[in-house]
Amino acid sequence: MGGAHTLGERRRQVEAIGPLRQLDLRLPRAHKTLELLLPADLDPLIDAVEHDPEQNLPYWAELWPSGIALADAVLAAPQLVSGLRVLEIGCGLGVTAYAALHAGAELTVADYAPEALAFCRYHALLNAGREPAALLINWRAPSAELLAAAGDGFALVLAADVLYESRDVQPLLNVLERLLAPGGLLWLAEPGRAVARRFVELARARGWEGPSETHPGPWPDPRDAEVTVSVYRLRRPQT
Repeated sequence: MGGAHTLGERRRQVEAIGPLRQLDLRLPRAHKTLELLLPADLDPLIDAVEHDPEQNLPYWAELWPSGIALADAVLAAPQLVSGLRVLEIGCGLGVTAYAALHAGAELTVADYAPEALAFCRYHALLNAGREPAALLINWRAPSAELLAAAGDGFALVLAADVLYESRDVQPLLNVLERLLAPGGLLWLAEPGRAVARRFVELARARGWEGPSETHPGPWPDPRDAEVTVSVYRLRRPQT
């Protein structure tokens, strides 16, 4: 999605989206600090998607514990990421994308919101020194472009906070079975939602296996103090 851009060009793209606020985010386990720009006013973003059945709220515009936990998980095991073709579904502001690039991944990010892709690429270039390939997609209805990007399959798919509704469980599993190479890994981060537990149960019933670990924070928003994130590493069956 486009060629190489300078940091200044990427910044102008995010500035065009609306007023911004600056935040320094410290990853609680990796002890790395990221410079971030966040939308300062969510109301215009909410108004813009009011009638979009695929995006009821601009979730991408906020920092969530799951994305932070997933970034920390990647940085704790860079040898599992380095040199691999990696896809992140729902990249949001780009915290996990930074971690994957820092760990040496050949990264493609995908999101339904073009604004998320703009912020993700800017933050990746600012903090990791390079940016990922980017796809504007709806994974509930995967496009030919997304399937073509997968080729023979990604070795790893990263996903944080992508499961909010029951209608997402089966479509997500279906698309992952088309995007992940046989034997590939899904790293899924989620904060204890019932719909995510249902997804994991369904995946395990279809032969996906792997451990999980918990991340209790601390998180940048005091309102998230009680949130504990589970990060699952589920391996797709070889056949």
